[in-house]
Amino acid sequence: MSELSDRFKSEGFLVLENFNTSEACDELMKRGQELAQNYQLSDKASIFETTNQTKTADEYFLNSGSNISFFFEKDAFDAEGKLKQDLFYSLNKIGHAMHDLDPVFNSFTRSPQMKKLASDLHLDDYLIIQSMMIFKHAKIGGVVDVHQDSTFLYTEPDSCIGFWFALEDATIENGCLLAMPGGHKTSLRTRFKRKEGGGTEMLVLDETPLATEGMIPLEVKKGTCIVLDGLLPHYSLPNTSGKSRQAYAIHTIDKNKHYPKENWLKRELSELRGF
Repeated sequence: MSELSDRFKSEGFLVLENFNTSEACDELMKRGQELAQNYQLSDKASIFETTNQTKTADEYFLNSGSNISFFFEKDAFDAEGKLKQDLFYSLNKIGHAMHDLDPVFNSFTRSPQMKKLASDLHLDDYLIIQSMMIFKHAKIGGVVDVHQDSTFLYTEPDSCIGFWFALEDATIENGCLLAMPGGHKTSLRTRFKRKEGGGTEMLVLDETPLATEGMIPLEVKKGTCIVLDGLLPHYSLPNTSGKSRQAYAIHTIDKNKHYPKENWLKRELSELRGF
């Protein structure tokens, strides 16, 4: 086992500074803005809200696993359903298959340093199943409630590992991540799944609340990579500052573990690739 792998297994997360260059981060943000500018707003705009995902998980969301789809902040629209400000600055995120469908995101996701990190963490059998461009715009970027990534990318047994890339400095003021060292040594509390007959539901596996006491802010500089165990509880507060906190995140699963067909994100494992 490598020192990095041992530390990850002990802490449940890794903070790797200077992982990506400032230029690479700028290129990804530029590409995210280009994708947003080419998006045509429809009458059925999808809102992303972590507080009540079973109600905001519409068909557009459920079909986004193999697409490049656009999701808005809950406060982006006025009472008449019109955007309060520019479309780009109203978006919460873009997801969930940019890593496979867009060459710029693919290059960032499967960079030489990511290939080395995956090797150091012994992830040879891991597949990239999801990607998200997270905007966290100034003044409007919403809260992300405390959660475990394995809730949304469930395998039997658990195998989810996430990689979160700071494209801009992340501070307490603009909504950095918060997590607890060793907090992954716990049970999975919930599972987000498709409901028979349509829609989604949150299946409770353990009624013990996820504690936020003892969590520390992961204030990081632009270019940092944070690796997250799928069972690690983490969250972020709203961005009430005047500075955005753009980030890019990918999630991976072990191809040898069972990925149930009831999971919300539908991708055939045979069509997925690793690093």
